Amino acid sequence: MVFLKFRVFNLLILFSNKTIFSMKQVLFVVLILFGGISMTFGQKLVSGTVLDGAGDAVIGANVVVKEAPGIGTITDINGMFQLMVPAEGKTLVVSYIGYEAQEIEIGGQTKFDLVLREGQVLDEVVVTAYGIERKRNDLSISAQKVTGDEVNQVRNNDFVSALSGKVAGLSIRSSNNMGGSTNVVLRGTKSITGNNQALFIVDGVPVSNSTLNSSNVTRGFEGYDYGSGAADINPDDIDNITVLKGAAAALYGSRGANGVILITTKKGRRDNFEVSLNTGLTFGKIDKSTFIQHQKEYGAGYGQDYYDYSGNPGFNGSDLFTPGTEAPYVPFTEDASFGAKFDPNLLVYDWRAMDSKSPLFGKPSPWVAAAHDASAFFETSVSSNQSISIQGGGKTTTFKIGFTRNDEKGMMPNSKLAKNMVSIAGAIEPNDKFKFSTALNFTNQGATGRYGSGYGNTNAMTMFRQWWQTNVDVLDQKEAFERFRQNATWNLSGTEVDASPIFWDNPYFVRYINYENDSRNRIFGNIQAQYNIIPELSIVGRVGADMSFDKQEERRGKTSVDLGYYSIYNRSYQEYNYDLFANFNKDLSDILNLNVVAGTNIRRSYISSIFSETNSDLVVDGLFTIANSKDTPNPPSESYIPVGVDGLFATATLNAWKRLTLDATIRRDQSTTLPDGNNTYIYPSVSLGYNFGDLLNQDWIDYGKLRASYSEVGNDAPALSIFDVYDKPVALGSIPLFALPTRKNNSDLRPERTKSYEVGLDMTFFKSRLGFELTYYNASTFDQIIPIQITGATGYSSRYINSGEVNNKGIELIANFVPVRTKDFSWTFNVNFAKNKNEVISLYDENTKQIVIGTFQNGVSLVARPGQPFGTLIGRGFEYDDNGNRVVGDDGYYNQKRDSEIGNVQPDWQAGVGTGLRYKNWRFNLLVDGKIGGDIFSLDQGYGQYSGLTLNTVGTNHNGKSVRDPLDQGGGVILDGVKEDGSKNDIIINATNADEAPWGSINSPNENVVYDASYVKLREANLTYTFDKGLFANSKFIKGIDVSLMGRNLWILYKNLPDADPEANYSAGNLSGHQGGAYPSLRTAGFNVKLTF
Repeated sequence: MVFLKFRVFNLLILFSNKTIFSMKQVLFVVLILFGGISMTFGQKLVSGTVLDGAGDAVIGANVVVKEAPGIGTITDINGMFQLMVPAEGKTLVVSYIGYEAQEIEIGGQTKFDLVLREGQVLDEVVVTAYGIERKRNDLSISAQKVTGDEVNQVRNNDFVSALSGKVAGLSIRSSNNMGGSTNVVLRGTKSITGNNQALFIVDGVPVSNSTLNSSNVTRGFEGYDYGSGAADINPDDIDNITVLKGAAAALYGSRGANGVILITTKKGRRDNFEVSLNTGLTFGKIDKSTFIQHQKEYGAGYGQDYYDYSGNPGFNGSDLFTPGTEAPYVPFTEDASFGAKFDPNLLVYDWRAMDSKSPLFGKPSPWVAAAHDASAFFETSVSSNQSISIQGGGKTTTFKIGFTRNDEKGMMPNSKLAKNMVSIAGAIEPNDKFKFSTALNFTNQGATGRYGSGYGNTNAMTMFRQWWQTNVDVLDQKEAFERFRQNATWNLSGTEVDASPIFWDNPYFVRYINYENDSRNRIFGNIQAQYNIIPELSIVGRVGADMSFDKQEERRGKTSVDLGYYSIYNRSYQEYNYDLFANFNKDLSDILNLNVVAGTNIRRSYISSIFSETNSDLVVDGLFTIANSKDTPNPPSESYIPVGVDGLFATATLNAWKRLTLDATIRRDQSTTLPDGNNTYIYPSVSLGYNFGDLLNQDWIDYGKLRASYSEVGNDAPALSIFDVYDKPVALGSIPLFALPTRKNNSDLRPERTKSYEVGLDMTFFKSRLGFELTYYNASTFDQIIPIQITGATGYSSRYINSGEVNNKGIELIANFVPVRTKDFSWTFNVNFAKNKNEVISLYDENTKQIVIGTFQNGVSLVARPGQPFGTLIGRGFEYDDNGNRVVGDDGYYNQKRDSEIGNVQPDWQAGVGTGLRYKNWRFNLLVDGKIGGDIFSLDQGYGQYSGLTLNTVGTNHNGKSVRDPLDQGGGVILDGVKEDGSKNDIIINATNADEAPWGSINSPNENVVYDASYVKLREANLTYTFDKGLFANSKFIKGIDVSLMGRNLWILYKNLPDADPEANYSAGNLSGHQGGAYPSLRTAGFNVKLTF
């Protein structure tokens, strides 16, 4: 025990160089967790069997002591249970989903044989805002619950991704990067320029899900994706998740506009000591349908319009090493594959002949396609997960301690991520008046070689997908780097021996020399005290904290295309929440119950950071420090952002006849991000639920409820948006400079507000064999915080104002179906469906035609336009005639219209379908999910087709000739469309070179590479075998063993986007619908073993 205390103390000190808690506080928590475990007297052991009406065992039924809810167990594979009942225990409560709960008086009996009757799912407890527990029967709001077992059916280091397809109306977008960020949006985009991500609450404490990514990364330019904060939540600790939408989230006021992901973690149980061990290993391979397939007919060059001295098209000059011989050299300065047709009988000098350290130095090679294309660059990913949890308690105490270690080797060379997660939870109830509890979580994470993002040398996908030579064998690049760890690239700047790179570095040099590394230490949790003044009234005080300390380093070697570089970034984030509230619950009469919760929430957050970087180049190659800067480094960039919000809140629930439920909430927030005198706002909600199922007097109808609600919630103004803050550019010699920003702030800003209403119908039938929840919602977000253009005479280009409105309305369906349920076999279906219609109602005035959300390469923008869904793609579009035909000009190319609406990112609908089969000790679960509709602009296809990499740039034409043959040999392309006079197009275009071929988005409209972003995926599959507990009847230690086989992202059943995963994105944020340098998705499969002692 002393060892455990010592380790906990060291963890607290290790995670920060600041004092998080005092010694007394640490010891107090440890005493709560371990010191209160006491011996109990007057206990007795009871046992029994739980069966259903058909005499079959009910597996996993909850058996709890009513007078001591923390003491309980579940039935085994044979429906049997054993439980130590304390002296005060008088009643057993037995419950299982789909059956009516039963209460049994214990008396002097020690063995019980119970039969549960099939019934309604009414008594399921759902955790709502501020940890208020409600029976589902009493809810008048939309609250969907996901269990921890459902989250962990296929173990995933990031539990957020595991929610895909499991929650109606929840949209999750990720980047396919190792440890990459996720975008979590409920019921559509509400804010044009602000935050749209749901709020995460863990055990009553807000937990940041922000990213540390630069604006360049979110806009598709070069950088790294450092992940999202919610990834620090340990999936092993999750007991259940409740998703709050609309009025259900109103109690969170200015943070509730985007909904709430409410997470309850696992706690210990009294007199039930248990140790669980998990070990798992997962392997991943890229899904080749989501990576480019290079054409293998033509090699390096932008065209065939140059020749060697022997007349071979597509080559430069003559033999460099033995003049007079017939060995031309490859145009390795050109990063395209529109060159000469492959001919194994032709010998050429390629980049290897120019590398003095290569075995092929000075030697020609056959002109052939690469034996190993870019797909050989990827490695098998390996992810291991080991965890241990210890839980138990005494008569007045409970505790749980958990440790999880995740190690991940990515699919890219030199990529790894390691994470240690520790959780400590405990409670002590010395009497029926007081209860003290705590839940603390510690995370220590380190990563090396995160994948580069966006357009640039950092991201090798930009090379492989957009600018590459199909004659380059990627494993030859690996060998060239490994010889002396030099930047021996395929893309040389000239014909000199050992020439430097011109556009692209050796991809292995990028991964092993130009890599990043980062670390994070984080602690979040709470300490809570509850005092029961009288049975009907209690007071709760809670202190919650979320603190993270991050460090990021990025580096680039001197021989890189972009010269040497080093930067270091340190960031500290701290948020503290102080809650004090009273909970009053009383039966006013036999038919009337009143529950009132009222209190205050004080929030303080502090963000501080410092960033330093080298200037121009490095002096010494391989020495990555600021002091090694070639030129004098610029002054560090520092920031400090404090935010404070004081809130008052109250909620009241009135239940009449256990049939009619009326809920009302109100929240008052006062924020420091808003101007004095205009910084206090009130957010109300009201909801009504009516249970009518029993009034229908139909045996096949178990339950029916109508519900309706109205709410107003907010989205606070961002920090530093009221008063202007000066920028500090580089000093002019010894003279320091300060400059005004280009965007004017506004001292009269108000928070964005969302008014929403919804109506719903919940029903179950046939003894809970069939059920659904159907919801219609309509939400309008107004007072949008948007930038509008102002005259340059002011010294600014734009100014923040409150104006504009975005509307989201739609339907959600949650359905379940149990076609078979017997002792040995059961079959279940679960469906989540959501259809959301988004529209930008207004912006500012009639002169404000659009707000630009982001601009991308190749002239494409993402904008908000009135009358259109948020996220309209703007670029060069096709010209169409009245019949919808594309119009071709006199030159044979498509006519183009600038500033055309070429697509929109909003999907039509999304859904997830899960099924589960159980046969005796076997369980099998499957999840298919998809998103239908929405568009995506592919820069990868735009540039990849232009440079001749993709399969559609080769093949035969209308003459049966190669499209890349010269026109006088029958080659060329005729574009599908009509001429300006309406006749069918018959003009042949030369396609022997990149500058004339019509593919991609340089010679053709951007719309040419806009694709339907729909997809349907086999998301998860899991097969688990639970060993019969009878095997361990004589064991003093082992209670159970589960062995699982699992897979994730196993198969894309349907998609229209070629060579890529439609889900892949740059980073979390509002920018979507644009893809460039996208990573392929991983198909993963593995196993897990769980031991219980």
